[in-house]
Amino acid sequence: MPPGNTRPTSRDVAQAAGVSQAAVSLVLGDKWRGRVSEPVAQRVREAARELGYRPNLAARNLRLGRTRTVLLVVPALTTEFFAGVYTGAARIAADHGFGVVLYPSPEGVGPARDPFHSAQAALDGVIASSMAADALSAIHGDQLPLVMLDSDPDGSPGAATVNLDITDGVRQVAEHLLGLGHRDFLHLAADVPSWTFRVRARELAARVGTTPGTTLRTAHAPISIEGALTAAETALAAPGPRPTALVCDDDKLAAGAYKAARRLGLRIPDDLSVTGLDDLALATAIDPELTTVRLDAELFGERGMQALLAVLEGRTPQQGDIPVELVVRGSTAPPRQ
Repeated sequence: MPPGNTRPTSRDVAQAAGVSQAAVSLVLGDKWRGRVSEPVAQRVREAARELGYRPNLAARNLRLGRTRTVLLVVPALTTEFFAGVYTGAARIAADHGFGVVLYPSPEGVGPARDPFHSAQAALDGVIASSMAADALSAIHGDQLPLVMLDSDPDGSPGAATVNLDITDGVRQVAEHLLGLGHRDFLHLAADVPSWTFRVRARELAARVGTTPGTTLRTAHAPISIEGALTAAETALAAPGPRPTALVCDDDKLAAGAYKAARRLGLRIPDDLSVTGLDDLALATAIDPELTTVRLDAELFGERGMQALLAVLEGRTPQQGDIPVELVVRGSTAPPRQ
């Protein structure tokens, strides 16, 4: 650090790196690509690190009229999935000098109270799950640069959408169960008015419907273990042939279905195969371990933040859905003849 200074300045970094102050500003503001060479950028970063230089973000933000703060609106912190989304988003945000404020919409969906006196004055952008989309109007989030997660790309209010390949996940589940020989299906559907759950229902019906001799019934349940227990128990005890395969929209619903099966004296997977979707920690905590679709929550959050950064910088966000993977465990087996 230069003698007499208590805090190094960008001029000190520029002198140490042998570059202009403008180059220092570009590199430390992460706007150097295409304007400063990689070796120069590396010299600036090393000089800043050696000097212990930290940009005065408050002053810079005041000049730019930006807070470098992003709001992440999620349904509710009822599972670790959205904690993973936040972790991924915050990691990318930190790399670019942004902070992320996590805002769970009350009761999972519906209007949310404004977490700021003026959201537009306090935020640079919003990332929101479609399950919490109704909260956006209450905080004027739809009037800010917006990226939607798990949202219909053709009807999204956002400047960009980032989706997991849920369609392919349901396809993998259906093909796995059909391949085992199942023909009588029950869909335990999340009772949430969201695009992602409509996609799951539509794709399951399409896949099961392509195989002759199949049946598919649907029972709706709130995303809770007790709600799933009640709905699954009622559906499984209904008159007529009992389903041999139970497809759940979410791992928590599957846990409730396990309890329903046990109450009815059904063994999993001998009498009933069960699948989930998420691959939460819960999936390996229940017995038998749950066959489910693994969703990479942290990558989902990373892609959401990267898309918002692209929108803020006038670039085109990365295209294509995030791949998902069926994880086969002990909860599925061929139906008993």
